Amino acid sequence: MIGKISGRIDYRGPDHVLIDVRGVGYIVHVSDRTLAALPAPGEAVALYTELLVREDLLQLFGFATLLEKEWHRLLTTVQGVGAKAALAILGTLGVEGVARAITLGDARSIQAAPGIGPKIAQRVVLELKAKAPGVMARGVALSARAEASGDEVIEPLPGPHKAPAPSPAQHRAAFTADALSALSNLGYGPGDAAQAVAQAAGEAPEADTAALIRAALKLLAPR
Repeated sequence: MIGKISGRIDYRGPDHVLIDVRGVGYIVHVSDRTLAALPAPGEAVALYTELLVREDLLQLFGFATLLEKEWHRLLTTVQGVGAKAALAILGTLGVEGVARAITLGDARSIQAAPGIGPKIAQRVVLELKAKAPGVMARGVALSARAEASGDEVIEPLPGPHKAPAPSPAQHRAAFTADALSALSNLGYGPGDAAQAVAQAAGEAPEADTAALIRAALKLLAPR
């Protein structure tokens, strides 16, 4: 499995790029947003990738972040949403827009993507709504890690000298902060988000980030 490609851009197409990796050229399909953010031909680039294998076809799909890759994988689990349709949704809404639309049940926003009809848009929302908070929680952690290191990296294996394990209180504080960050990305005001997360945490002290997000969203939903 090809999980990441680093090289130089040889060519930019309407929906893909050709990346030279030490003399070998890889055609990588990308979303409109990812394509727009890529450098000019001749410049260095690195993309996370997913390899689609069929009997008569091998295709590489590229993503600027691990979170974009995760959302693409999740979207393709919905019946009727292929790899290119998932790219169209991500290209139209972006990662945060997809999370917001699915979490809030906004099928119309999903339908705005080229080639996505109302039935498929509704299916995306219904099938992924319960999974969205978990992906959002992972996204907060990935963003924090990327800011700290300048890149998204895989956690290293534990060494012989381990740092002290966080206390339960530290875990709860981290879960609360991550839930607040996720709700902020969805467009909720700081006051409303803080009140909902605080209430959710009070009712379920052992809840992790994803559970807090789900509970807070229920509290914030229009009555």
